[in-house]
Amino acid sequence: MPILVTGGAGYIGSVTADRLRAKGEEVVVLDDLGRGHRAAVDKDVPFYHGHVGDRALLARIAAEHKIEACVHFAALTYVGESVLEPVRYFENNVGQGTALMRALLEAGVRRVVFSSTCATYGVPDRIPISEKCPQWPLNPYGWSKLVMERVLDSCDRAYGLKFVALRYFNAAGATDRQGEHHEPESHLVPNVLAAAMGEKAELSVFGTDYPTPDGTAIRDYVHVSDLAEAHILALDYLRLGGDSDFINLGTGYGYSVLEVIENARKVTGHPIPTRIEGRREGDPAELVADATKAQKVLGWNPEMSDLPTILRSQWEWRQKYPRGYDS
Repeated sequence: MPILVTGGAGYIGSVTADRLRAKGEEVVVLDDLGRGHRAAVDKDVPFYHGHVGDRALLARIAAEHKIEACVHFAALTYVGESVLEPVRYFENNVGQGTALMRALLEAGVRRVVFSSTCATYGVPDRIPISEKCPQWPLNPYGWSKLVMERVLDSCDRAYGLKFVALRYFNAAGATDRQGEHHEPESHLVPNVLAAAMGEKAELSVFGTDYPTPDGTAIRDYVHVSDLAEAHILALDYLRLGGDSDFINLGTGYGYSVLEVIENARKVTGHPIPTRIEGRREGDPAELVADATKAQKVLGWNPEMSDLPTILRSQWEWRQKYPRGYDS
C-alpha cells in the first residue's frame, strides 16, 4: 500500500521518497511547490500539486490510492521569517497540518511520521539535548512544530493515530541527484558553498559573542540521507506496533560556524570571505543532540554525517547542478 509523502518535492522529503522507493515501497507525493521542486520527484511517481490542508484533494488522493501511512514534511521552516511573519507560520504549519490529520483520519490512515525540529527546545537547560529536556521555543517556527506535536499526541489519545515525531537537528548534504536548493536560502552549509563558488562576495557570520569556544553558534549536522533512513525506520517501527514517540535525530557532536567555514575551505579549495554581523533573533548558542533514543528505539546509526562528508556531497551536487534544480 502506498505511503503519502507530503512535502515530497522538498529537500528532505524528496530524498526520503527516493529511499522508500528503493526499498520497494509505493509512494505518492503531495506538494504545493512553494519551496519544493517538481524536478526533485521522479516523473513516474504519482504527484499531486496542492496544499496539505485541502481536504477535498486529500479525499481524492485517498480514493485513488489506498494510503497506508503518511510521512509529513510539508511546512515553512525559516526561523527568521517566522519571527517576521508568525501568523503565516501558524496558518500553514498548524492550520494546514491539523486539516491534514483530519483528512487522514477520515481516510482510515492511522500511522504518521512527522518532521519536527530541535527548535522546540528553545534554549536547552543542558547539552547534549535529550527528549526529556523542557520545550520552550524561541521563535514561531519552533512553536508551530511543538503545537503539531501536541496535535498528534491528542489524536493518538482520541483516535488511536500512532506517530513518531522526529526532532531534527541541522539537515545538510546531498545525494547524487538531490540537494539543498531554497529561495531564499538561510541555511549555513549551502550559503558557505555559494560563497566558495563566488556567488556571494562574502559570507555573513551572525554573532561572534556567543558563550562558545570561538564565539560562534554551534550546531549538530546530520546528512540528509541519514535523516531519510530514520523516517523509514520510524515507519517500520509503527508497522510493528510501536507506540507513539518523540525522537531526536542528531549525531551528538556539534560544529561552530567558523569550523564549518574552515572545513568548507579545505573541501572546496576555495577562499570563503566572511563578514561579521550581529546575532539573528531566535538563534540559541548551541544545539547538540543526545541521539541515544534514536539508536535504541529505531536502531538508527547515522553513517554519512561527519562534516567533511556532508560538505563534499553538497559541493559535488553544486558542481553538477550549479543552479540547483534550475539547472
